[in-house]
Amino acid sequence: MRHKPVSHLFAAAVLALAATTAPAQTPPPGSADARLVWDLTRLFPNEAAWDAERQAFADGLPPLVALRGTLGRDAASLRTALDRISAADQRLRRLWVYASTQVSTDNGNRRNQERTSLVGSLYGRYASGLAWVDPELQAIGAEKLAAFQAAEPGLKPHAKRIRDALRQAPHTLSPDVEAALAAYNPVLGSFSSTRELLIHADITWPVLTVDGKPVTVNDTGYDALRRHPDRAVRKQGFDAFWGSYGRFENTLGALLAQRVQQGVIHARLRQYPSAAAASLSATEVPEAVLRTLVAEVNNALPSLHRYFKLRQRMLKLPDLHYHDIYPDLVTTSQTYPVDVASALTLAAMRPLGDDYQAELQLALQARTMHVRPAPGKRSGAFATGVYGQPPFIFLNHTDNFESLVTFAHEWGHGMHNVLSQRNQPPETAGYPLFLAEIASTTNEVLLTDHMRKAAATPEERIFVLTQMLERLRASFFRQTMFAEFELAAHDAQQRGEALSGKKFTEMYCGLLRKYHGADAGVMTIDPVVCAEWAYIPHFHRPFYVYAYATSATAAQFFGERILAGEPGAREAYLGVLKAGGSMPPHALLQRAGLDLTSPAPYRVLVQSMNRVMDEVEQLLR
Repeated sequence: MRHKPVSHLFAAAVLALAATTAPAQTPPPGSADARLVWDLTRLFPNEAAWDAERQAFADGLPPLVALRGTLGRDAASLRTALDRISAADQRLRRLWVYASTQVSTDNGNRRNQERTSLVGSLYGRYASGLAWVDPELQAIGAEKLAAFQAAEPGLKPHAKRIRDALRQAPHTLSPDVEAALAAYNPVLGSFSSTRELLIHADITWPVLTVDGKPVTVNDTGYDALRRHPDRAVRKQGFDAFWGSYGRFENTLGALLAQRVQQGVIHARLRQYPSAAAASLSATEVPEAVLRTLVAEVNNALPSLHRYFKLRQRMLKLPDLHYHDIYPDLVTTSQTYPVDVASALTLAAMRPLGDDYQAELQLALQARTMHVRPAPGKRSGAFATGVYGQPPFIFLNHTDNFESLVTFAHEWGHGMHNVLSQRNQPPETAGYPLFLAEIASTTNEVLLTDHMRKAAATPEERIFVLTQMLERLRASFFRQTMFAEFELAAHDAQQRGEALSGKKFTEMYCGLLRKYHGADAGVMTIDPVVCAEWAYIPHFHRPFYVYAYATSATAAQFFGERILAGEPGAREAYLGVLKAGGSMPPHALLQRAGLDLTSPAPYRVLVQSMNRVMDEVEQLLR
């Protein structure tokens, strides 16, 4: 079969769905449509109000610190103190969300940078001033705390905080040491913000002429160039982009090395066997989850290599390089402006029920999205927010299929926030990293299934199926490769080895070669792309990326059961979202029928991937 362009992919379905949303078309990038820019007055009416609240919060710190020594008096005193601390937590988060959303949209703006610095400093003072809370709870003891909770129903929202404090007792230091460590946290966190400033504000990115037009090869330009149908253009883009990162190898390496060192020191101080154990312990995720994931993904590399060979066949290439991973195997001229993305996402969520769809439609109508790329705007996408408000969704929407999937993904996060807040108090509405990507990735599963079913021709079906394969490559295999890199870096630091940009490049290159089958002749890894580690911001938030891979596994598990109409499947999944952070996350998933310490769910995902490849190969005959 010749892989012709799909010029009207799902056109009738898209047009019909778009008619259900606002009639205006999404304007081109750079236009000032208020619908595409979030309304931060939901948080503060203006910058002066933010600054006034920051000062008021700072002035209120001494009375909070003065609560020290009162927690064990009686149940009423404990409730009063924890209520006041919880309210302060929410106020500080509102300050942080306002500052972080502002700087994300314009990283070069001095006032935005200053606000971020101010709230970071305030957080350090707050954390340091209240570092005595957990040691004091531990000193009161489990028996007395249980009696307080039995006597005072108002302590129920704080049960998780009390339980976590007792659980962490073996790893908690003296109040004075805890205060000192908390005071240093903003400084230690500056490695990531320094990296962001370097990349998004200070580096002058190269400009290439592509198809007669200048393209700045920054994060946004690279995203477009890596999908370009001309292989020579892709290689030119990769050489320019990764070459730029490579020129800052020493600086970016020093920043990451300091971050890794911080994690190892933290683990030692708190008497954990490793940085990974310390990170996973914070959310009660068994280390067996991470180890099982890495082992199962390594066992599944032949399936990933099969996908690469299929890609080479469909692209009709004599060999395969890293710059051949991203172009669509079937091209489409179909675009997905934000109105269309909204409509398709709504339709795809139908298996989750009327209540879910109604909540999503209500959230979509609020002005809480920042949609288009812009100078100074950071790359990527994220969801954030505060209790009692619709979620804020940050996008760099460029109307392609990936933008559509990202739209559904981020609104999965948003709806997780909505449902947890509808069903949990502020103290347990937040959920840990281990759960954070499940709702978003389940949305991807539902969306791609919806688009697959809408396909009217073999070409359309191949397009969606290959997009599904690419999603599994990126979320399951690639993120696990990142997790292996993190493990290797922290293990090296723990062994006392010197870390540097060059060392990171060597380590990352070895993983690229293993995962992409370089030694077996599956793919050539050009040296320039080994600087990719410097591009990954998540490495500054250690042992986070593995959750993308476990979440892809969970999403496949829940998505397949929901789409098959299995009794109780939808309720079990929505129960996970509604629970927020009220239960240990691994136990919560086990309650919903999923055990990620077992090889079984990972093998189910790989089997699903192989079935998709079987279908693509059948359609190609």
